[in-house]
Amino acid sequence: MSSIVIENPDVAARAEELRNEQLTNRRVRIDRMFAGLMLLQYAAGIIGALVVSPYAWQGKEKVIHMHVWVAVLGGAGITLLPLLMAIFKPGTTITRHVIAASQMLWSALLIHLTGGRIETHFHVFGSLAFLAFYLDWGVILTATIVVAADHFLRGVFWPESVYGIANAEWWRFLEHAAWVAFEDVFLVWSILLGQREAGQAAERQAAIEHLSEQEQLKTAALEMALAEMQGATA
Repeated sequence: MSSIVIENPDVAARAEELRNEQLTNRRVRIDRMFAGLMLLQYAAGIIGALVVSPYAWQGKEKVIHMHVWVAVLGGAGITLLPLLMAIFKPGTTITRHVIAASQMLWSALLIHLTGGRIETHFHVFGSLAFLAFYLDWGVILTATIVVAADHFLRGVFWPESVYGIANAEWWRFLEHAAWVAFEDVFLVWSILLGQREAGQAAERQAAIEHLSEQEQLKTAALEMALAEMQGATA
């Protein structure tokens, strides 16, 4: 079947069309998954802030802790744009990259809310694994740039919010970025394999459609020839 795809431009074009259609449908579903995940993270961020640092005392006045406002307002700012794009522009390239950047910002916010706890940094690796479902290595690149930039900038200006200590070395972000890059190698490899498998599946389907169409044409031609023979002998 693959030889038919290679030799017939129409079949090759149909295979490419099927591949793009399958990838688009997949990415629309993943956009919707991330829309739900964004809302879940928003709720979790607020609940976490309320549990960890709900109030602060200023003299005799009891006020809501700044972390709660960061979770409410910062979380809303991170969630709103990708949520709207997943609803109104699902399956598009820009939506995937916005979601990737926003998901990494959610990792940054959760790390900040937990005071830079090392356990929360695993949210970064889980997020990258989810983003790999898109089968688009460019999305992984966007996410990696965002998380590396976040660790670098906060490591310089506010290291306690990302590492949990006030005097972290400026180059410490390279260690975290190296682990992210380590995961990226395997994710990009799996993405390329997934893209190849999607292309092969599309080629097989296009070849089957081509053969089915050819059989239908042969059947129609045979029926027409029999009808002409019957008409000639009548």
